Amino acid sequence: MKRKMSLFLIALLLFAGGTFYYNTFFSYETSEDYADFPIPKKAALIEKNQDSRSYTWKKASEENGIPLSYEIVLKLNGWEKQEREGASVSYRKGDKHIDVISQAQLLTLRNME
Repeated sequence: MKRKMSLFLIALLLFAGGTFYYNTFFSYETSEDYADFPIPKKAALIEKNQDSRSYTWKKASEENGIPLSYEIVLKLNGWEKQEREGASVSYRKGDKHIDVISQAQLLTLRNME
């Protein structure tokens, strides 16, 4: 009985780890025309101009900001979190600078170069 419980726990941990890995690394794609900044695959572009892109995205929140998985992906792609001012968080990678504005189901990226 103890062995079955151990196998169940191992299987549960592997499943949870695999799900987290998939949701973290396969849910985002880099935008070549926007400084290789990772963008959620499920985000739908609603407005585009020279300096910014706006997306509808269910996981965006003004109170909580972006999800932890998005922060991990940004960090692993070399984007360093700079400062937060309200719903806006600045990220920098080399000479590239992007502001991420997270509001209720709205994600806006501003190129600050």
